[in-house]
Amino acid sequence: MRILLYRGDGITEPWVRDFSNALPHAEIVVWREGMSLAAQPRCDYAVTWAPTPALLDQLAHVKAIFLTGAGVDALLKFGDALPPVPIVRLGDAGMAEQMAEYVAYATLRYFRRFDDYELQARQGIWNPLPRRDKADFTVGVLGLGRLGMPVLRTVRQLGFPVRGWSRSARDLPGVECYAGMEALDDFLAGTQLLVCMLPLTPETTNLLDRARLSRLPRGAYLVNVARGAQVAEPDLLALIRAGHIAGATLDVFRNEPLPAPHPFWSEPRITITPHISAITLREEAVQQIVAKIERLERGEAIDDVVDRARGY
Repeated sequence: MRILLYRGDGITEPWVRDFSNALPHAEIVVWREGMSLAAQPRCDYAVTWAPTPALLDQLAHVKAIFLTGAGVDALLKFGDALPPVPIVRLGDAGMAEQMAEYVAYATLRYFRRFDDYELQARQGIWNPLPRRDKADFTVGVLGLGRLGMPVLRTVRQLGFPVRGWSRSARDLPGVECYAGMEALDDFLAGTQLLVCMLPLTPETTNLLDRARLSRLPRGAYLVNVARGAQVAEPDLLALIRAGHIAGATLDVFRNEPLPAPHPFWSEPRITITPHISAITLREEAVQQIVAKIERLERGEAIDDVVDRARGY
């Protein structure tokens, strides 16, 4: 068995070691930009993340393409140029816990007004602020998939009222559920802190524009751990400066790394982190991919196969 490995960051040695230990009978072939495998035997599987166009020819004959992340937009953007083989995204692999921690921190930070206290401290102001009531601080989770559900449960365990929006109807105990685009405005209107957990698809690109963000109550907050292209960045900035959105914690951006001149850097009400809300845990990821390869080799079905029509 031959496994093609490509990583844009160039850090391949630990991945090669882990795959070789888990699949000692397999040959791990590392592909780099400018490298050709035309003279070598074909690979059976590919493991990649955010491949370059030059890699597509090398994917033409594999049995399946495994991604080392939960998002699939970096691969699906190639459309019909992709081979008609299963594309398999990473399941949880430790990401749900990390993302739930990130959102819990942002939620408590805004609820306890630590963002306001940080601004006051920079100005040398000592001013205790009024206590908020959790009953008035509803957290809305936009996207109830494999990562969204643990986030929703964690926030609920902290005692906040929760509501969730999904593409199709859900019935979850203790959760105010909304479904479909026709219910999105109502979902937003009652949400004090909005958490975006959606996959990036043509339908969700620029979903959170001025019109939709304006549906949030005045003084609401945004936490985005999904994809930057889902937020119309100039609209968000304008609403923050106008005071309609009180603050935003953003882990993802339309262009990454976030360019130095971007106005988000100088807006004190925007907290920026460098796409770290859920970092891929290599050992867990390798174990998951290896288990699925072994199932495919036995002719068995596997989970997390991407529906190309849906985009996730």
